[in-house]
Amino acid sequence: MVVAALVVAIGFGFMLGVSDAPNATASLIASRVTSYPKAMMLSFIAHTLGGLFAGEAVALTMASLVHVPPNRTAVTYLIGGLVSIGFTLLLTHRGIPVSASIALVGGLAGAAIVEAGWHGVGWGGFHGMRPYGVIGTLVAIVVSPLLGALCSAAVRYLLGRRLAKSTRSVLSPLKSAIWVSAFLVGLADGSNDGQKAMGMATVVLLAGGAIRTFAVPIWVVVVTALALGIGTAVGGRRIVRTVSSRFYRGGSLDCLAAQGSSALVILGSAWLGAPVSTSTVVASSMVGVGSVGRRRHVHWPTVVLVVWTWLITVPACAVLGAVLAGLAHIISSLF
Repeated sequence: MVVAALVVAIGFGFMLGVSDAPNATASLIASRVTSYPKAMMLSFIAHTLGGLFAGEAVALTMASLVHVPPNRTAVTYLIGGLVSIGFTLLLTHRGIPVSASIALVGGLAGAAIVEAGWHGVGWGGFHGMRPYGVIGTLVAIVVSPLLGALCSAAVRYLLGRRLAKSTRSVLSPLKSAIWVSAFLVGLADGSNDGQKAMGMATVVLLAGGAIRTFAVPIWVVVVTALALGIGTAVGGRRIVRTVSSRFYRGGSLDCLAAQGSSALVILGSAWLGAPVSTSTVVASSMVGVGSVGRRRHVHWPTVVLVVWTWLITVPACAVLGAVLAGLAHIISSLF
């Protein structure tokens, strides 16, 4: 069971990469700075490096999500990971951006309630500014896209005022800045999302007795960072197209403002140990820049669809996690 949970944790890291595929590439493609293959190569490199040098703040928060007996920890994280992977695969195949992180929180909570009752869920809250447990994580997931939208709108407004009378000579520096901002978003994604899979794997190893203290082994860091990077590189074109054009098709200034704001919010969240949904931050930042003077160009039906998807993710995945945990108990009682 421990080995199976480790495999699922690494698979979860891969699915995080798939759902993050548009994060570092959407602006490059939307602004026609580069081709799809080159954007994916940048995404792979940036996300892998971010995962390798991520730290452990977010991983520690992941360890606080559930409180179940050690002999049930592996199966709980196994179920939570399977629910997240399945839910993410289903929606990304349809081109709908979904948060694998939100799905994991729901799946873990549902499984933990079956395994150990309501006390099996680490409801948590905040230690100062640092979130922990399910409540702290969900608050961070909700607040971060709002910050992304507000920050990107403000940056876009300031850039518009500053460069209102600029000539075409600024296009080349703008394209270079978009490359840099896209790379920073990839690093930020890797630093936040990579730790989620690392935290899952480390919790399972600790409960199984393979390690004595909560410290992410080097091999776990390397494997999960590579899984995350590969996931972003093979992420489907449908979800990339949704974020790059179906929310809002902007120009160079729009993409620069969205990417820079996303990187700032995601890196700040990783520093605080908040496992935010990086895909929602990037998507909301695109909507934020679109709302500055060009609201008619934002495809609001797509925005509403994605918001509803995010809202139903936790309850839907919690039910799935509870059902799978119940089935696991029935099967174990038969054998």
